[in-house]
Amino acid sequence: MLITHDTRCALDTVVDLVNTAPEDDTTPDGLADVAALENFVRSHEMSDVGALSEFDLSAVRQVRERFAAVFAADDARTAAGLINELVAAAGTTPRLTDHDGYDWHVHYFAPGASVADHLAADCGMALAFFVVAGERERLRRCEAPDCRRAFVDLSRNRSRRYCDSRTCGNRLHVAAYRARRKEAAG
Repeated sequence: MLITHDTRCALDTVVDLVNTAPEDDTTPDGLADVAALENFVRSHEMSDVGALSEFDLSAVRQVRERFAAVFAADDARTAAGLINELVAAAGTTPRLTDHDGYDWHVHYFAPGASVADHLAADCGMALAFFVVAGERERLRRCEAPDCRRAFVDLSRNRSRRYCDSRTCGNRLHVAAYRARRKEAAG
């Protein structure tokens, strides 16, 4: 599956957005306030985003919940329905653009769209490409028991199980190794 630069950026953005949600009552919201949303927008180099407000923060949190539901969907039909709702509500307006040193690519959000509509349109279309390509199962949650972070499995053989092999994967492999050693020592 060919993944263009702008689709890859949108995938990274949607994963990071979903992962800002608190995992439980003890973890903080990664989008706790407008300043956090401004930082998110800046760090993902989102174009055509004006001044942000509490209204924008609330709308982005709602979009985040809907994207989380796409990652939790049991099948492609459910994921497609969720994506269709997101993209339609954003009022997508595909248009070619070349800005900030990037070659021609497609923006799906309308000029002047809110940050929530921007995210719903561009990120929703990136997820739609995965459903169309029959690759929805690549939209995953970490299999570590104490982590449910979202990620997109871009491995060649669709075998990635953890959000980060250096943290979650390594931690579980070390724990399994120690358990085997302890059992062998008897």
